[in-house]
Amino acid sequence: MNEVFGLLKLSYHNQFNAAFPDVQTLNHAKRLWLESLAGFSPEQMVAGAKRAIKQCEYLPTVHRMLQLCAEGDGGLPEARAAYREACNAPSPKANYRWSHPAVYHAGRAADWFFLANNPESSAYPVFAAHYKKICERLMAGESLPAPQQVQLEHQPAKPLSKAENAKKLAELRAQLKI
Repeated sequence: MNEVFGLLKLSYHNQFNAAFPDVQTLNHAKRLWLESLAGFSPEQMVAGAKRAIKQCEYLPTVHRMLQLCAEGDGGLPEARAAYREACNAPSPKANYRWSHPAVYHAGRAADWFFLANNPESSAYPVFAAHYKKICERLMAGESLPAPQQVQLEHQPAKPLSKAENAKKLAELRAQLKI
């Protein structure tokens, strides 16, 4: 945590000193941040601080640090960007190269058909709610599996003969009582 605060102090000097004017305030902040970021390894915390330096104009809040630490190397996109990615991804969805598995899982939870057939004004809130839950699970330390890729058959099926086809058709008619 000391390394994280050291990086933030060097990068956000004036803001840092205004936010933590004395040793007591700084120590309270370190305790709070350590408790809040407990689900992450020290390496993830330092990486999050480095992402903050690159992405944030202002000293990050604990909430923003949670997001930055959860991003990982693949980068957890912002909800609106994740929604656009989910809506624009081609089928089969599992074969698409997602920016982060969380986008795929949120799209699947929101239902691909629903996302494709409803206006953004109604589809985005549903997607965003699922995405937020998944991001919270990630911040709690859970890992998401990569989507299962759809594979084509290795050996295509043999077509039915005319006699087999007629027999199947008769069975279906009998079931449907046609």
